[in-house]
Amino acid sequence: MFQGSSALTLDAKGRLSIPTRHRDALLEQEQGRLTLTRHPDGCLLVYPRSVWEQKREQIACFPMNARALQRLLLGNAQDVELDASGRILVAPELRNAAGLEREAMLIGLATHFELWNAAELERRQAEDLAAASATEVFETFSF
Repeated sequence: MFQGSSALTLDAKGRLSIPTRHRDALLEQEQGRLTLTRHPDGCLLVYPRSVWEQKREQIACFPMNARALQRLLLGNAQDVELDASGRILVAPELRNAAGLEREAMLIGLATHFELWNAAELERRQAEDLAAASATEVFETFSF
């Protein structure tokens, strides 16, 4: 179960270090194998490989009217592995798509992660919080 956020820095080659608290579980349960792909919100999705394989099957079954979403998710998916230093390489195409240059945020969302340009995530969260009062979820959930 992945949760929390981590501020990360991409190096000049586009590598980033997976935080130790997640790295150990990923190495033990997934042998360090991950899949990265684009998300419609402008970030990247980072899936443990076994979770991605299940998602990939679901996405492949989307109806024809969801072809654009299939292209986005499956057409941009790239398999990566943690290196000996616990880093992954984010391909230039994916970095460009998500606006990742140097400062990034990795957000744990239970079964997977989102990888964001840090400034864009901050902007997006402020925008989302401003609209949160109109969200139906708050009718059935309390803190």
